[in-house]
Amino acid sequence: MTDKIRLIIDTDPGQDDAAAILMAHGLAKRGLVDFMALTVVAGNVGLHHTANNARIICDWAGEKAFPVYAGAAKPLLRSLVTAEEVHGKTGLDGVELHQPECPLQPVHAVPYLIDTLRKADDASITICPIGPLTNIAQAITLAPDIVRAIKNIVLMGGNYFEAGNVSPAAEFNFYVDPHAAQIVLQSGAPITVLPLDVTHKACITTPRMDVLRKQNNTNGKRLANILQSYERFDTQKFGLEGGPLHDPCAIAYAVFPELFKGKNCHVAVETQSELTMGACVVDWWGTTGKPANVNWITEVDADKMFAELAKSIEELP
Repeated sequence: MTDKIRLIIDTDPGQDDAAAILMAHGLAKRGLVDFMALTVVAGNVGLHHTANNARIICDWAGEKAFPVYAGAAKPLLRSLVTAEEVHGKTGLDGVELHQPECPLQPVHAVPYLIDTLRKADDASITICPIGPLTNIAQAITLAPDIVRAIKNIVLMGGNYFEAGNVSPAAEFNFYVDPHAAQIVLQSGAPITVLPLDVTHKACITTPRMDVLRKQNNTNGKRLANILQSYERFDTQKFGLEGGPLHDPCAIAYAVFPELFKGKNCHVAVETQSELTMGACVVDWWGTTGKPANVNWITEVDADKMFAELAKSIEELP
């Protein structure tokens, strides 16, 4: 790989978000990405906590001046649904938290996204949304011209072959703001979706946590503690071998797409029925004849992906 990936992460931290953000900081230190900013949205917990957590994670990475922009405090049309039962009241169960030194930028996330993308070259910036898609949908709705600057929207969300994790039909991020998800999928931007179909194949097992614990730094042990707290919920509820590394999958795909396999197809999101709100309708076999709008990922080399995660965390203090 020659050119650095210019990367903005839109996030709602969240324990697996912490892993993704730390991974991105490590990838920047490895010279593989130009990590531009974090934009923050309400999701796993409310915006006050997600904005605090994003800045705390940047402190942990030794990036106390990293740009963090707070965005939407609620979904476009629906009431906010959160996931404290998974991530804890603060969103980062498993470790002690401090008052962040990394400042919150005075600009709202949506104007930041619009301004940055309008100034950028065509197809030059990769956006990784790993929470509800409210910020991204608002930016595209207000300024559809920004789509030309997007190289890829690599997002974690949705499900098709796997059952929902917040309702029988839906994955959490798409369920929280299905209208935003539908806007983004219809935007015409290049989109890669990392759904539960693939993230449930990339779990943080005990041997993988041990690799992090043995690192000669603070962040390896810290991340292992965060993921161990998070793992308990998923192993008990879903019978998985460990906690899925949902959000790191999106970061990994942005930099190492060769570790993944998927299929281009047409995807729509249910926004009307309360029974199936946020569910994805994936035209896997092309039965509708509608043009593909998404690269839907279903396979990952989990060992190699985790190796890249661990290598990136090892770069941190």
